[in-house]
Amino acid sequence: MTLAETVNNKNSSNPFVSLNYEPALESLGDDYYDEVAAAEFPQNLLRWRNDALLPRLGLDPQVVTDEDFIVAFGKFEQRKPLLALRYHGYQFGDYNPRLGDGRGFLYGQVRGTDGELYDFGTKGSGTTPYSRGGDGMLTLKGGVREVLAAEALHHMGVRTSRCLSMIETGLSLWRGDEPSPTRSCVMVRMSRSHIRFGTFERLHYFQRPDLTQKLLDHVIEQYYQHLVSEHDKYALFYAELVQRVAELAAQWMAAGFCHAVLNTDNMSITGESFDYGPYAFIPSYQPHFTAAYFDYYGRYCYSHQPDICKLNLQMLQATLKCVIDPSDMELGLASFDEHYHREYSSLMLKKLGFHHLQNPEAAELLKLTIQFLQDSQVGYHQFFYEMSRTFSSQWRDEPGLVMLTSDILPATRSSELFDQWCILYHKILNNFQPAHIDIIAQNLALHNPKTVLLKPVIESVWEAIVQQDNWLPFYELIQQIQSGV
Repeated sequence: MTLAETVNNKNSSNPFVSLNYEPALESLGDDYYDEVAAAEFPQNLLRWRNDALLPRLGLDPQVVTDEDFIVAFGKFEQRKPLLALRYHGYQFGDYNPRLGDGRGFLYGQVRGTDGELYDFGTKGSGTTPYSRGGDGMLTLKGGVREVLAAEALHHMGVRTSRCLSMIETGLSLWRGDEPSPTRSCVMVRMSRSHIRFGTFERLHYFQRPDLTQKLLDHVIEQYYQHLVSEHDKYALFYAELVQRVAELAAQWMAAGFCHAVLNTDNMSITGESFDYGPYAFIPSYQPHFTAAYFDYYGRYCYSHQPDICKLNLQMLQATLKCVIDPSDMELGLASFDEHYHREYSSLMLKKLGFHHLQNPEAAELLKLTIQFLQDSQVGYHQFFYEMSRTFSSQWRDEPGLVMLTSDILPATRSSELFDQWCILYHKILNNFQPAHIDIIAQNLALHNPKTVLLKPVIESVWEAIVQQDNWLPFYELIQQIQSGV
């Protein structure tokens, strides 16, 4: 057997190389992408493999080896073409026509066992025509942070991309926002689509309505299949995109998550959360909490996220109006607030233990909860976890017993807001039959994990890696996130 035959046999047995890749985006033609080559790395150390995703690809985690991950997603053997997608975007309000995949590419598209089309997109895999003088690499810390963010958000009920693998590459990088030299990695993200709002905005910039309609038809065919045969499918698409994005913003807000960089090139056309840079989870309820150090004016602060998402949807109308009637899009956008508030209220009520609660008590409970959290500055995530940890049927007996044994007690002293909150929560509990109290306890436990990715938690994990090359705290943290403890 020749060396070439040996290599081919080795690759054909690799379950990732052997997947049935679909040329869905590739079939649209090269108006939307450039073919690129992956960088070669001096080292390939598999640091993360997301076995939880493999069954969705029809793969058995016990059969897939670490070497399979390395060959496919570190060495990128036997996978062509690799496509760097073209897009523009509004960045902090200013239009930037010099964007595109600058340190990643579309590795391939695969139909999951659920019938949905998934993208494998790389990050840190080398330069492309859109690298703008950069090295096309990803810092190891950036990879660690994205793995953690995606897993945490997924297990908090946020519609998000997830990381399939992360491989340390042995390169040393220089960065202005990290102590340098710093380590590097290449990451593979699995998402519904890497088509962005900015993908369409680029076509508008070049005045190509023909390519806009072609791409829009592709998006509907692949990601909004239930609309394909509708006579007003374009208007219905936009209205559903509005709903998806509004609900996503509500999911971030309920999770206490600040994305940090909601430029239109970071907005997915499927309404999925992806591309996590300097994100942060709020330590306490601070409406103007800003995650990115370079967001000097707080444009993308925590409380602005719903309005920014709505604004990005509005700006998308400029490129879609060559296909969709502007009045239809305005009608669709008008429903954003309703979708957002319905989803946010539902999620927050679940964090408070309730699947359904009628107004006016539901509205009053949410109002008092937010007012107390903002006034007291008790930990946002700690408050809800302490509700779960200390919940008791005895809270039905009298308001003074509500959260009496919790660790937030010092923050509640002399707080009229908290007293009002306890009285209302006590009253609501007594509206339920005793048998329902166990369901409330289960809801509290399900929607309020103990482990939250606050900055000190992430930094402690990173310090163990950078100081001792100790990955155990990283894996333990992921295990805690995935198990909900």
